[in-house]
Amino acid sequence: MLTLKDLTFSIRKDGDTINLVDEVNIDIPRGHFMAIVGPSGCGKTTLLRTIAGLNEESSGEIHWNDRNLCDGDDFDPSEIGYVPQFSIAYDHLTVDESIEAVAKLRLKGNAQEINATIDHVLRITGLEHIADRKVKVLSGGQKRRIGLAMELVSRPDILLCDEVTSGLDPRSEREIVHLLHDLSRKEGRIVISVTHSLAHLDLYDSILVLHEGSVVYHGSPQGLVHYFSVDDSEEIYPSLMKRPGRDWSTSWEKRKSHYYEKISAEREHHIQEGRLERPAAVPTQPVLAPGVLSQFCTLLMRRWKIFFRDRTQVLLQLAIIIGFPLLITLFSAKGQEPIRKYSDTRSGNIALQIEETQTIRADQVKVGSAVSGIIMFEVILLALMGSNNAAREVASERQIFEKEKFGGLSPGAYLMSKLAFLSCLVLAQSLFMAYFVEAFWGFRGDFASHATFLILINAAMTSVCLGISSLMKTAEQASLLSIYLVGFQLPLSGAVLALPENIEQFTRPIISAYWAWSGSVDSLTP
Repeated sequence: MLTLKDLTFSIRKDGDTINLVDEVNIDIPRGHFMAIVGPSGCGKTTLLRTIAGLNEESSGEIHWNDRNLCDGDDFDPSEIGYVPQFSIAYDHLTVDESIEAVAKLRLKGNAQEINATIDHVLRITGLEHIADRKVKVLSGGQKRRIGLAMELVSRPDILLCDEVTSGLDPRSEREIVHLLHDLSRKEGRIVISVTHSLAHLDLYDSILVLHEGSVVYHGSPQGLVHYFSVDDSEEIYPSLMKRPGRDWSTSWEKRKSHYYEKISAEREHHIQEGRLERPAAVPTQPVLAPGVLSQFCTLLMRRWKIFFRDRTQVLLQLAIIIGFPLLITLFSAKGQEPIRKYSDTRSGNIALQIEETQTIRADQVKVGSAVSGIIMFEVILLALMGSNNAAREVASERQIFEKEKFGGLSPGAYLMSKLAFLSCLVLAQSLFMAYFVEAFWGFRGDFASHATFLILINAAMTSVCLGISSLMKTAEQASLLSIYLVGFQLPLSGAVLALPENIEQFTRPIISAYWAWSGSVDSLTP
């Protein structure tokens, strides 16, 4: 039994406390299929997220399996599944690969056991015949089925679905509702579905109607129209607007017991007819999750698979790795010009000696400036590479990460997989730059030191932009801020125009381009 007691979720706005979920009291037995309906903004999704633990309750209690989940306890990741409205699968993976990755992230077992689970999930969600199709070519209804399949790999006792029928055609909507109904009839599973649609209500065991965060009805579909004294379910929402949510809730509490008795009677009737399994008295044991190392390997393999299947990303990386070093070679001739030496015989003419000295120094300044500029050009281009590597890495998949973390993914495993993937890019880009430039220019210094500094500038910018990506809400915001960061590297490094000394002492420690440039310059052969 899942029980909510005075469950409230509040926010502060303009100094006032607003209850988005207002003292909800409901009981949901095992093997129950419930819909949450109500006008837009009534708190449907907020209630669902609060049950899942994605929103921390402001007050009240959530009880499950004789545990108060608001007392420091929580759902085990395998006990609850949450299916969001948005797609949680990568476009470049197939259906089978998407489910396989989730299974390996959530389930601890051998390959045979995991494959058996995948086959079972594909079968019950009707995805067997399209298992080898890529996600990006699927219809909306098929993507909803993938979302369900991903949650079912751990066989959760509670399945929460947020608008999974939204935007679907009538046939697809009907198929998804029937699928959810069937899932609620197996293994004593509770299925709760938030929906705007009032179609197919007869398939649900109960309907929860919310208005202004308050429960105004929770009973069988057959009693819905009668309770609101309307001729059709479509008239319920206009009727709700005539009274505040608190007034509706007060009226409902007086009649609640009568409607709950009807739910219990209908439930027992379904069990007697064999349409519903009587849930086991002893709850199932939580599914064991894999270790951090196993999750890391799964994430890293998935990331490389996505990378190589994204032709645009592969071509962009090849263009950057090959094109940026070519830009350096365009200026290499200026850094290779010979510097005239002093003649072996010194002229007795002082004017000629001064002229010779000035000519040699002019050559030194000209070539030195060219070499310094070429090195800084390398540094800035590698900073751009680092920005391109990591700016969108986390922000572009934030919703997927949050979903997988909810399912038991270790943040440490996720971070390590990102660092391992990006490290490979950093080494490939930096070493290719160093060897390519060495071959076409001939770096006038210690090559190992120069290559090390190039790796470090790329790694530094990649790390900083990865941090930016993890903080930004969208990939576009992360990319824009990362580009700005690279843009400030050149003027603040002091390599082009020296900054005032009182400013340099504050900027240099945090400008990685300065250290990569100055370190490479220091390694030049006198």
